[in-house]
Amino acid sequence: MINTGALAGRTVFITGASRGIGKAIALKLAKDGCNVAIAAKTVDPHPKLPGTIYTAAKEVEEAGGKCLPLQVDIRYEDQVKDAIEKTVAKFGGLDIVINNASAINLTSTEAVDMKRYDLMHNINTRGTFVTSKSAIPFLKKSDHAHILNLSPPLVMNSRWFKPHVAYTMAKYGMSMCVLGMSEEFRDDKIAVNALWPKTAVWTAAMNVITDGPEIRKVCRKPEILADAAYAILSKSPEKFTGNFCVDETLLKQEGITDFDQYAEVKGEKLMLDFFLPDEYYVGEELPEKFGDVKDAKDGSKVDRVFKGIKGLLDDNLKKQINALLLFQVSGKNWIVDAHESRPITVSQNENPVDNPDVTLITDEETFYKMAKGEVKATNAFMSGKLKIKGNIAVAMQLEKLFGKIKAKL
Repeated sequence: MINTGALAGRTVFITGASRGIGKAIALKLAKDGCNVAIAAKTVDPHPKLPGTIYTAAKEVEEAGGKCLPLQVDIRYEDQVKDAIEKTVAKFGGLDIVINNASAINLTSTEAVDMKRYDLMHNINTRGTFVTSKSAIPFLKKSDHAHILNLSPPLVMNSRWFKPHVAYTMAKYGMSMCVLGMSEEFRDDKIAVNALWPKTAVWTAAMNVITDGPEIRKVCRKPEILADAAYAILSKSPEKFTGNFCVDETLLKQEGITDFDQYAEVKGEKLMLDFFLPDEYYVGEELPEKFGDVKDAKDGSKVDRVFKGIKGLLDDNLKKQINALLLFQVSGKNWIVDAHESRPITVSQNENPVDNPDVTLITDEETFYKMAKGEVKATNAFMSGKLKIKGNIAVAMQLEKLFGKIKAKL
């Protein structure tokens, strides 16, 4: 999307913008000549996550904007208030707030640590609320006031709650702020909207929590969200508020037709994101009936897969996986011990093993389709057909394992 200069001179406060999606949005707005306050925690380089508030600020100014880097932990109200006041003092006002900062932990109710629960809720829901609340008195003085939350449509489908209710609650809390504040501040002409990606988006954080190269090729670049955010923020606050936007859908309405420009790897089938309305998933799953029905009932297909896994596991794969995996396939327990400190074992047990690094729960058909390469483990997880408890990064190693085994099935 081409910058039009519609936001030239506007002042923007963005949380979590030292890297990733937040930084991409900051750079897009900088090209219009915006004043950008980057509010994030990172001031020293992280060993795995590149970018600090200072490196991001340098890029913003090189792109044509003015920047104020601010070290802020949005869990603390005093830090948020102080940062917003410094932004107003520096640039003379405030027009736009982007609540981008977020924490994620995709674990079940029993598995989630309460410290992680508190972190997600304090950053996602509470952080969004306190940032918006602190900014509203200044936004009321603007003639182009916007709040934009990077949060999903409020789809009340149990599939999005069952696997990771703690995370879903925290993320939906951001969206509930949109639902309520858009009406609460309509008369004040403050627009409040949400933006969410249709597909997975590749960031440095994704590289840390997933099997990088395999996941990257089915993702889009953060620039698609930057363009969508620019389109939203360029609209009249009086005419466009209370919307839950999906990036691709919105950009199509803006006349964008070339979506290959946003692909990390052109031509690859993209992985859909969480929390989308049901119509986005139509046609994304394979037919329910697959293969020989008798074969599926007697479980021999699953037996063949684990026999293949046992034959494939070598010291190299063991080093990459380095974990104890429990597979619960249609109620049967299969244990794959590929921990570096122990001999490789693959076995079926009546009882589940204690303290696995990761537990993967699915049905026979989905498991066999994953092994055959007809359904990616990531897609099965996102559609609710695969449940993961424990270390999700270890679980993503399945893509490598299944990639090697499918030729033998």
